[in-house]
Amino acid sequence: MRSPGVFRNPMWLVLGSALCAAGMWFYVQRVLITHQVADAAAQGRPRGTLSDLYPRWLGARELLLHGRDPYSAPVTREIQIGYYGRPLDSARPYDPKDQQGFAYPVYVAFYLAPTISLPFDVVQRGFLWVLRVLTVASVPIWLRVVRWPLPLGAQASVAILTLGSLAVVQGLKLQQMTLVVAALMAMAIALLVTQRGIIAGILLALATIKPQLVCALLFWLAIWTLADFKRRYRWSVSFVITMAVLILTAELCLPGWIPRFWQAVREYQDYTGAAPLLDKLIPVPWSRLAEFGAGIGTAYICWRNRKHQEDTEAFAATVCLLLAVTLLIVPTLAIYNQVLLLPALLMLARDRRAIWNRSLSGRVLLVAVAVLLSWQWLSSMVLAGLSFVMPLEVVQKAWAVPAWTALTLPVAVAALMLFIAYQGPCVATAERVTA
Repeated sequence: MRSPGVFRNPMWLVLGSALCAAGMWFYVQRVLITHQVADAAAQGRPRGTLSDLYPRWLGARELLLHGRDPYSAPVTREIQIGYYGRPLDSARPYDPKDQQGFAYPVYVAFYLAPTISLPFDVVQRGFLWVLRVLTVASVPIWLRVVRWPLPLGAQASVAILTLGSLAVVQGLKLQQMTLVVAALMAMAIALLVTQRGIIAGILLALATIKPQLVCALLFWLAIWTLADFKRRYRWSVSFVITMAVLILTAELCLPGWIPRFWQAVREYQDYTGAAPLLDKLIPVPWSRLAEFGAGIGTAYICWRNRKHQEDTEAFAATVCLLLAVTLLIVPTLAIYNQVLLLPALLMLARDRRAIWNRSLSGRVLLVAVAVLLSWQWLSSMVLAGLSFVMPLEVVQKAWAVPAWTALTLPVAVAALMLFIAYQGPCVATAERVTA
């Protein structure tokens, strides 16, 4: 197929993407953060480093240097002092509910071990660059997985939009390890597609520092591996060995850590009120039925595609579907997790013409995805522009507008991916859109 005109003018594409990204960053700095600071001051809510890396870093430092339990109440109190600026006080009605406990597997401390002797501000700046590099690098990696050979200018545009998306901006501002996990999964799948299963298994094991984000993908890979175990077993062996090393080494550092970890997870869900995304959109128990339906439908697709090789369209589409559905079924709701939508969005953008031409339902869902995705940039650019010509206190009243579609975008993407999966591949290999 011929490329549309915009792709033959990469300069305009890059400039447009840069404008969208700049609008998002200006909105976050001038409107969103300014509103949060003012609101916190008015209600006496504490603000410290507000870095999600800090609880993990301090917990790792206390465990590895002083042998202290990172899940313990005294360490949690020290985390709160660094994260919020003071310990939380349940007697203060406006204090945050998130206790910022060390709700990660103990072996995350091994990843942070090289940094525990450094000042946290140095670690924070370095980690921010690591997140930027990993996020940008994941774009060409996913493009290779979905086999969409975009020109360099178009790839740069996608990378800029990714860095300027609400999910990634939030992840960068919070220094969220979700961005690390997403990049590890991207590299693992790319290595698996190129038949480098041993390294892929190691990276997937490393990604389990956030097990809720990896479980669905591992479920699919387990089904896929069992369908042809003699040829596909390598990644699973390296995964199991790496997990065993991580778990046993963590046990040596902190005996009995696994029950402590699960207790910390349960406490996290209690004090944050964590719930699946669909619970915010649909009343319980109907949301549970929707989650069950999405899970069963996805499991059926996994079973149907289990015999396809790793370098096929069906394998890539199943991976993209699994990562999109993950956002619907994980028991936590966070915008930064939507970085997992990147491969599915790339596949949908690649096959946009075929989806449009196939059916009315496909067109409706595709338009819904495009509108919901574009809203964050359109609204943030408007608010950023208004912040330069109107009083900030007036513009700040609309601080939540760019996030209006944050709940519905994953639902629309997952629904469209499921729709495509049940109808079969949109584009034959020989006719794949190249831009």
